[in-house]
Amino acid sequence: MSSSTPLNRAADSFKRTASALGDKLRSLRGTGNEPGKRPGKPGKRGTTSKLHPAAVWSEAAGTAGDFLSPAWDRIRAVWLRFVWPVLAVVSLLGWVVLAASIALWWAGQAWGWQEAKSASMVAFLLFLLAIGFIVGRSAYGVVLDLARTRVAVGDDAVGSIAVSNVSTRPLLPAALELPVGSNTAVFHLPRMKPAQVHEDLFTIPTARRAVIVVGPVRSVRADPLHLLRRRVMWTEPVDLFVHPRTVSLGSSAAGFIRDLEGMPTTELSSADVSFHALRDYVPGDDRRHIHWKTTARTNKLMVRQFEETRRAHLAISLSINTDEYDSEAEFEMAISVAASIGRQAISEQRDLDVLTQKGPLRCETGRNMLDDMTRVVGAPMRKTAVDLARNLSDAVPNASVVFFVVGSHVTATQLRTCAASVPPGVRSLAVRVQPGAAPSRANIADLTVLTVGDLDDLAIVLRKAAA
Repeated sequence: MSSSTPLNRAADSFKRTASALGDKLRSLRGTGNEPGKRPGKPGKRGTTSKLHPAAVWSEAAGTAGDFLSPAWDRIRAVWLRFVWPVLAVVSLLGWVVLAASIALWWAGQAWGWQEAKSASMVAFLLFLLAIGFIVGRSAYGVVLDLARTRVAVGDDAVGSIAVSNVSTRPLLPAALELPVGSNTAVFHLPRMKPAQVHEDLFTIPTARRAVIVVGPVRSVRADPLHLLRRRVMWTEPVDLFVHPRTVSLGSSAAGFIRDLEGMPTTELSSADVSFHALRDYVPGDDRRHIHWKTTARTNKLMVRQFEETRRAHLAISLSINTDEYDSEAEFEMAISVAASIGRQAISEQRDLDVLTQKGPLRCETGRNMLDDMTRVVGAPMRKTAVDLARNLSDAVPNASVVFFVVGSHVTATQLRTCAASVPPGVRSLAVRVQPGAAPSRANIADLTVLTVGDLDDLAIVLRKAAA
């Protein structure tokens, strides 16, 4: 027998595995490999080293797994490529009919029931006839087109499916399935001649914020009894982002800092853009900052003193703890409020950070921020708005304006604690969402509390905060 036969290769592989297992067992025993010692002889304290059974079984299991893993991978690949596609064609009703056919035939054989045998043959014949409805190959060219992959809540998402016959023979009528989230839309195709194109339009309602998976488009072949169903995928799935509803705050919406040179602080600097005062020259000062008119008048060198400035950096703390909200509608309004403020900040080219209990959101662009806002999922949790405010001061140390977006269940004491976590010199505002409430403004120490009862009132309360 040639050395390249599968039997010899399997024997060589087994020898290598057994040799590796022997080496591992000898290393675990700790004897026979050390110079000056003989296997089975007493150790350092006169005791013979023994092999622990658990270690033996662990090494044996690991070696067996290494030996059987390639074979298991090959079996799994064959199963997924050839066996599973065939079994997946049979529907639940088909499996019931096939099992009933076998059970009736066995009963007829065991007790001599000719009626059971006849019923078994009829059931099996129906199963065989169903095969004729799904065999064959379709040649479709399918294009799934969504006019927009990002829409706001309440806007209709419009799409189309264009199906063409790319074969040289006519195709019989068929059905196409389009999964849309948890639902499935069915499109019926007529008999199509070669090169004929059939197009269907569809509209996806967007009643709530969500990421909806549209597709893949699949053709379905089935027998009249639906014992067998053959599906063929023709396109890739597409994500449809239903963004939260936002409102435009306008350029005069005063919740933002719009000083082009930044917000001055109490820290002095030798070089900035916010002039503070004049002082005596100190060796090492930049000569470009010498004020020559004052120097000539006082007869001594005087330099300009500046206040440090910082660019407006907006931080939004959005609590997603549903225990702090009265209803789902209130939680959705809070997300819309945070998204509206963040969108305005990005449009004014402000630095922006949005933080939730589950971590920060992407804010590089308005699209990224709204995409992450769409993925936000609220849940009851131990972390409250107070915990989130404390994390915000550490995560965004350079913030100049902080917004706390909370629900109606957050108390004034909790808001006061949130404001206490904000560093001095940072302006803080809390937007308390309560559907149906009148827009209002109140102050808790240095914290400005804005109550919003409707999303359209957001611009009004922000102008009140700036007044």
